[in-house]
Amino acid sequence: MTLRVRSTTNPIQLALWHGTGPVTIYATYASLGVLAEAFEGAYGQKLDPVDLAVVDEAHRSSGSMGKAWADIHDQSVIPAQRRLYMTATPRIWQERLDREVAEGVRDPLPREMAASMDDEAVFGPVLYKLSLASAVSRGLLARYQIIVLELQDPLVTPERLMGEERRGEEVRGQRLGALQAALLHTMAQHDLQTCITFHHRTMEAQAYAEGLERVAAKLHADRPEIYPSGVWADWLCGEHAPQRRSEVLAGFGTTARRAVLSNCRVLGEGVDIRAVDSVALLDPKGAPHDIVQAIGRALRQTPGQNKLASLIVPVFLQPGEQPEDMFTSGSYRPLVKVLEGLRAHDEEAVELLAIPQEPQKDVAQPSQYIGPPPREGEDESRLLLRFAAPRDPVMVADWVSFNVIDTEKQDWARGWAALKRFTERVGHARVPYGHKEPPGPYPLGQWVAEQRRAYGAGQMTGQRARRLEQLGMVWSPADERFQENLEAAKAYYEQHFSLCAPRSASALDRPIGQWLSNLRRPGALEGHPEWETALREIDEHWNPAWPADWQRHYAALRELVRDEDQVDVLPGVTVNGMDVGRFAQKQRQHSVWQGLMDGQRELLEAIGITPPPEPETPPKPSRAASGAFERGIAALAQYKARTGSLAPSRGHEERIVVGGEEYVVKLGVFLSNSKSRRGKLTADKLQALAALGLEWA
Repeated sequence: MTLRVRSTTNPIQLALWHGTGPVTIYATYASLGVLAEAFEGAYGQKLDPVDLAVVDEAHRSSGSMGKAWADIHDQSVIPAQRRLYMTATPRIWQERLDREVAEGVRDPLPREMAASMDDEAVFGPVLYKLSLASAVSRGLLARYQIIVLELQDPLVTPERLMGEERRGEEVRGQRLGALQAALLHTMAQHDLQTCITFHHRTMEAQAYAEGLERVAAKLHADRPEIYPSGVWADWLCGEHAPQRRSEVLAGFGTTARRAVLSNCRVLGEGVDIRAVDSVALLDPKGAPHDIVQAIGRALRQTPGQNKLASLIVPVFLQPGEQPEDMFTSGSYRPLVKVLEGLRAHDEEAVELLAIPQEPQKDVAQPSQYIGPPPREGEDESRLLLRFAAPRDPVMVADWVSFNVIDTEKQDWARGWAALKRFTERVGHARVPYGHKEPPGPYPLGQWVAEQRRAYGAGQMTGQRARRLEQLGMVWSPADERFQENLEAAKAYYEQHFSLCAPRSASALDRPIGQWLSNLRRPGALEGHPEWETALREIDEHWNPAWPADWQRHYAALRELVRDEDQVDVLPGVTVNGMDVGRFAQKQRQHSVWQGLMDGQRELLEAIGITPPPEPETPPKPSRAASGAFERGIAALAQYKARTGSLAPSRGHEERIVVGGEEYVVKLGVFLSNSKSRRGKLTADKLQALAALGLEWA
């Protein structure tokens, strides 16, 4: 039939005809460029903005905002007062965050780069939603059932279909041969008259259709009472010419015989054909929207027709596999994929499968309704799931819940099992990020990193955390290294009574001195308060405000005083190679005592070390001690006694008391000036500097 509607792909002609309207313009996505030029008016003829733009099959405009079909969202290109988007398969787009994003190396891509159908800024709010289950219950779409073809073929096994052989033409041919007989058997068993099979390779669609008539003839010869003498079979692909497509669709639409039409990427959407009572997804591949589009071919019915559509899904079982094995079997992965596709489109329809019924007391029927029964006066709209062998409905519900609805549990269990294999083989759970655990291989390193992230964010259940810890899970590699070094630190403390170890110190074959020195640096413990707590539990003064060498000598002296129960320790008495007697004697000197910090004095007083009382009338300082150089020498001697060092910073200031008066000596400047002017210093001044240990003097 010819429609009396003008058509053009010329933007000037379009603007001439309907520049100001009123008009309804029908266009394909491929013609958006024509509309854009007409709205722009680049040739002097301009099309006015439209009142309403209806975007059918709107999922086609989702995805990259840079593609041509995304121009429909751009008001500057296609101006419209309102837009109405319609789709049966909404697509949600989200970037798969890689390792660089997770580790903060780069930011995730801006959301604006993709047109996702949950983005109201692009597609607006949801005005109306009709779920698949609701459409079925209203009689707008046919009720449907999923028929699972459970095939056991000694030549076509899951190992061959999922292994390296799956790409070989021999395995593909054997698989198609098994599916030809299985489909004809299913159509006869369920009295199905028309079926569309979906394939992902043109040659498979062709081979399936061309061999189907021969298989039908063999089946009829063997069981004429069940199988008809012949079937109509043909195929289509996207490369077929329009005339060829019209001829095949006409034959499919008019034949009275049992008919099977095989197609490869032709009958997804936008092609009008006769109503069919079944579709068969014979290829294990397929995105969720492809699955939903395929199912839609069977769901169409005239209102009130009470049709039951069938979705046929083949499953190849292991030799000897039983119905009760489905929980642990990987053979049902094609069925899982179909149910996932359905759930991505309409959660309600599939989640009914996960509502368990009471198990049958007798043998469970091969076909059963899943979900709560309809109320009085309501039509039956429950999803029907048919298996070739009897199934307990409770088991089916649990299987659907585990494999389809709560897939995260299955994924987690798979990762845990891989980690268990790793720990049993290697002896620990420290998995490198790039490690992949066979068989598969499974990306175990990435999975372990994700578990650490979830644990750190408080998003992991206690049960999962305990299960991982039983395998030796380390939530933070840094924490693990800290704990290992902490054990070495404990061993060092037991021998040396302090954690102020020299940098060269080691314990349990670990460089504990350097490790502790690194931790004492400013900011080293930022974000790890528990580390500092653990170190303080061993040694309260592991990071003192005074020199670590002083604390190290003090700790050795403290232990000696406690063991000997006496404070008078003579010079020459050593502990761990340190002359604690000389150290104690030096601390009692008034000049040294005055230079100590309050915390140091408190520690010394705690073990009974105090300076002798000062004389009531201090001796009058000599003239030599009152000069600036003499004060510098006194300050340097005090600094050395307190710190054990002759290298104060340039800006360091030392407070000293001389003759009862307090002075502030810029010790760093004094040393720098003395060194630069040493050629002009007198012999006695150089001798005074050399006596303190300055080699350059």
